[in-house]
Formats: sequence, structure tokens, C-alpha cells
Amino acid sequence: MKKNIILTVLVFLLAATAVFAQGGKEADDGQFHIKGNVDFYVSSSSGGGSDIITRTITDIASKNGIVDAPFIVYNQPDGNGQISRRTVSTARNADSTLLCFSSGDLTAMIQNGGLTLDDFRPLVILAADKHLCFVNADGKYSSFEEIMEAVKNGQKINVGGTMSDERVVFNMLCEELGTKDSFTYITYGSASESIAALLGNHVDIAISKPAAANQYVIAGDIIPVLALSTTRFSTPFDAAPTLSELGYNDVEYPMWRGVIGAKNMSDEAVAFWADAFKKVSETEEWQKNYLERNLLVSQYMGPEEASAVMYEAQAAAQAQN
Repeated sequence: MKKNIILTVLVFLLAATAVFAQGGKEADDGQFHIKGNVDFYVSSSSGGGSDIITRTITDIASKNGIVDAPFIVYNQPDGNGQISRRTVSTARNADSTLLCFSSGDLTAMIQNGGLTLDDFRPLVILAADKHLCFVNADGKYSSFEEIMEAVKNGQKINVGGTMSDERVVFNMLCEELGTKDSFTYITYGSASESIAALLGNHVDIAISKPAAANQYVIAGDIIPVLALSTTRFSTPFDAAPTLSELGYNDVEYPMWRGVIGAKNMSDEAVAFWADAFKKVSETEEWQKNYLERNLLVSQYMGPEEASAVMYEAQAAAQAQN
């Protein structure tokens, strides 16, 4: 009898330990709840797009009581973000470990090697960002038509952008134009660096998302000359034509922003976080203070749809690599 009691206690303790390690639990109300802190990793430095969306999510989720557990945000850009990705993938507290993840991060992950989406649990996509081509207002060119005319005359065009989604959309643009040999792509660590290079006339074109270029366009320092989108952007980028307006097929590679979890995250936790992030995306703070302020498109996708989009992007990134 005593042995049975001891065995029962041991089984209970092991089960409790497993729940604690996962970072989640079944509460008295029968609902899944996060236990302890939520570790939310960002694979880039503070102040960038990934950091902003992460802190916006955690702020809204906390203030509105969507998630009761406290969030701890870790900025871990080492190894081009690969260290933070590996940390999340193998996290012991799998149900309460998250990673801010974008199509740009996916491209960097593939290029660094060693990890794929199979090492994570895709959770949600929350927003999308598209790109434009910009020129210096005091530079050699004032329109994309002038740039293409220069290419026809044998001029080499220097293009600045990051190694992630800007590089992918650049390759797509060159393929459509059929003039890849005429463009030299120069990689910068961030969109702000490539715009700084444009302002210094170190490149002829900078490929960037609207939010990073907004203040410089308003100030008249740089000019949007091409919308890498199927439709024109709103003010102050509305003067930039799409490729189809110039006689080509439109090219776009929306940079989605979302969240993924640890590989061993439970199905219950996946459902919990999908619901929590959906509630965050429906708040006025998210719509007004984040999407509109950062010139993003609302694009909530739950685990199944987000996973399909992420894996499709992974295949495209692997093909480009």
C-alpha cells in the first residue's frame, strides 16, 4: 500500500514538473494559462522594427489583461540573430518562449544555415510591409524611367539594401527587368544605413520600407521613384508608379511580421497564443498606434495559415540562397 502511495506521489510530481517546464498549466477553470514569465526574444537590436512590434505586443497584451503573465523581452542580435533563434527553438519552457519573426529573419536564418521552420512552431502573422525604390533628391536621377534610360546607355547602377527581404525583392526586380548585370547590390545592416548611404550619394537607389524612409521623404531629401507593389502607396509615397505602369509586370515581396514559438510548444499553448495575438491585433492601440504610425498593413493569420505562408517564403528563400 505504501509503495502505491509513493508511486502515485512520484507520478504527480513528474507531471507537475513537466507542466512547469513547459511554462503552461490547466487552471481550475479548465482553460490553458501561462505559468511564470514569458520570454520574448528579438533577434535584432533595440529600436528596430522587430523590437518595436515586440514591445507593442507585450504592452497591449499586458495593459488589456490579454496575458496575465509578465513579459521579459530579450534583444539578442548576436550571430545575425541565429543565437536567439537557436535559444528559442530548444527552450525548456517551450510554452512560454516566443520569438519575433519576419520574412527578413527567415531569409537570414536560411543564409546562416542550421535551422529551418521545422525547428519551431509557427504561431501568427500580424502585419505586412512592402517596399519602394528611393533616389537622392540631389542625385543623378529623379525617376525610375531615367534610371532605366541610363541602364540602356551602359551605366552601372548601385543599389543599397539589407541582406534580407530587400535583397529578395531586388532579385525579383532584376529578373523582371532582365538587367541584373547593370545593377550592383550593396548590403547594409539596416534600412537606415542604406538610406544614409543614399543621402551620401554612395548608392544611386535605396530599397526600403515606407516607415524607415518616411521622415526623409517628407523633408524632401529623398524621392520615391518606384513602388514595389501591385498598387500605389498612399501619401507621401503616392507619386511612385508601380512597375506595371512602366510597362513591366508588378513585383512585390511583402515583409510579413509575426511570432513563432519553441519546437516543443504544446498544441494547447499554440492555441492560447494564437487567440491572445488575435485579441491584440483587434485593439485600437494596435490599429492606430502601431499599424498606422508605422505604415503597415493589417494581416492577421492564425497558426495554420501563417505556417503555410512562412513555409512558402522559406522555399523561396532557399531557392534564392
